[in-house]
Amino acid sequence: MSMKNYLKIVCLIFIFSSCKNDGNNIKNTKQPIHAKRSSERKEMIIHILPLGTVNATILDFIKKSIYDFYQIECIIEPKKELTTDILAASKTRYEATLILKKYNSTQNTLLITDKDIAYNNSKKKAKEWGIFGLGFRPGNTCIISTFRLKRKVGEAKFKDRLQKVCIHEVGHNLGLPHCKNDPLCLMNDANGTVSQVDKERIFFCTNCKKQIGMK
Repeated sequence: MSMKNYLKIVCLIFIFSSCKNDGNNIKNTKQPIHAKRSSERKEMIIHILPLGTVNATILDFIKKSIYDFYQIECIIEPKKELTTDILAASKTRYEATLILKKYNSTQNTLLITDKDIAYNNSKKKAKEWGIFGLGFRPGNTCIISTFRLKRKVGEAKFKDRLQKVCIHEVGHNLGLPHCKNDPLCLMNDANGTVSQVDKERIFFCTNCKKQIGMK
């Protein structure tokens, strides 16, 4: 199976470009993508899996952020070492789609790394387009990188960005598409710049809440 067909819908947040779907987008599906509702979320556990060394305080912060927003319990797993099979072609960063393919399973997993990650962005004709995060919609797996989130900002701004990106990518895993109803909603498209992430609030608009049964 090709990678393009393997990824149902891939959603991106990144520094130069907005989130992206692959060819298997919602318009081509006969049935609407199912968003997990509150009853299903109560049964969920998200496994936070560090790739390489990630500061324990960052892992705890992600765990608390997800629980505070979704009321989904998280378990922090022992780290996995970064391996050469998930390197991008340049060997200077890691390929996000390879990471998702390697670690995708029936277990809900948020992968976190402090290394730079990239994606083959055909629209920009860039084989290694640096990104913040990547995840299946819907699905069980997403990958977040702190590399670009923490550049040239203090701890408070970095954590604000990290919280937003984690909530956004988990939202895609739950089945949420990009929001077009409220520019401040966390499911809004990044619109090509990190400034969109910075101006968003830690909230879902009424429409996004309704789709997953949030109050």
